[in-house]
Amino acid sequence: MKTIHISHPHHLQKEEQPASVMALGYFDGVHLGHRKVIGTARQIAEEKGLSLAVMTFHPHPSHVLGRDKEPKDLITPLEDKISQIGRLGADVLYVVKFDEAFASLSPKQFAEEYILGLNARHAVGGFDFTYGKYGKGTMETLPDDLNGKAGCTTVEKQTEQDRKISSTYIRSALQDGDVELAHTLLGQPYFIRGTVIHGDKRGRTIGFPTANVGLHNSYIVPPTGVYAVKAEIKGEVYEGVCNIGYKPTFYEKRPDQPSIEVHLFNFQQDVYGEDVKIEWYKRIRSERKFNGIDELTAQIGKDKQETIRFFSK
Repeated sequence: MKTIHISHPHHLQKEEQPASVMALGYFDGVHLGHRKVIGTARQIAEEKGLSLAVMTFHPHPSHVLGRDKEPKDLITPLEDKISQIGRLGADVLYVVKFDEAFASLSPKQFAEEYILGLNARHAVGGFDFTYGKYGKGTMETLPDDLNGKAGCTTVEKQTEQDRKISSTYIRSALQDGDVELAHTLLGQPYFIRGTVIHGDKRGRTIGFPTANVGLHNSYIVPPTGVYAVKAEIKGEVYEGVCNIGYKPTFYEKRPDQPSIEVHLFNFQQDVYGEDVKIEWYKRIRSERKFNGIDELTAQIGKDKQETIRFFSK
């Protein structure tokens, strides 16, 4: 997949861009609704013998427009979004810088410069996709803005538990610790990426050595507790338990930030400084203070067994 970063006004020549079917959206999470949009565009592209193009925007429009409900953390930071869209079969990805100049375009200007002007012959968007100044352009107005020069297809609302699959729904599930629901909505486990960093090394003294993780981006971190996870390190995947928290058994004063510590099963390597990807599968329990190390280690043993049973199913 070729990734092209664009700032307004762009200077790409139409004739130099592949004739394409273009999927449009912000695509935070690249969830099942987004996959339906991109998959529909891919199917139409195959039928028409055209390339599959995807257009996304960065940063989140709310950061520029100053809306009250701007998401502080993304489900998929830009580099993760790019890799996931690539795996969905896109031939070209346009990453448009969302700034005030771009946001001030009229709907017709957007259609002419960023759809037709990039040689898209057909556009695909979700039913709630909006474009142009104040978001006045909708999938209902898009045919008129394209002026018959390209076709368009609207993908209807995708639901789970009678609720629209959306980035907001997934963000809410993650903030509640419901990583299983997030998995369902995303169509894959929620994941974060980071680097193995030095911690207080207490885990190894109680028989459960852990890898402390420093995050690469402002991911949504599930609430404190113990989770069944899988971790990918140096191309290998390991099952394990992850504790997010403040370790109240050891600290009277609560640290400023919760730590993310992973105990991997059947793993004894020194991986300080290595990149790690953590996938979240199930919340085992909440974090709590124990009456000493013996009680803590007994509970960690139970957490480990419950996680092993979960993955064995």
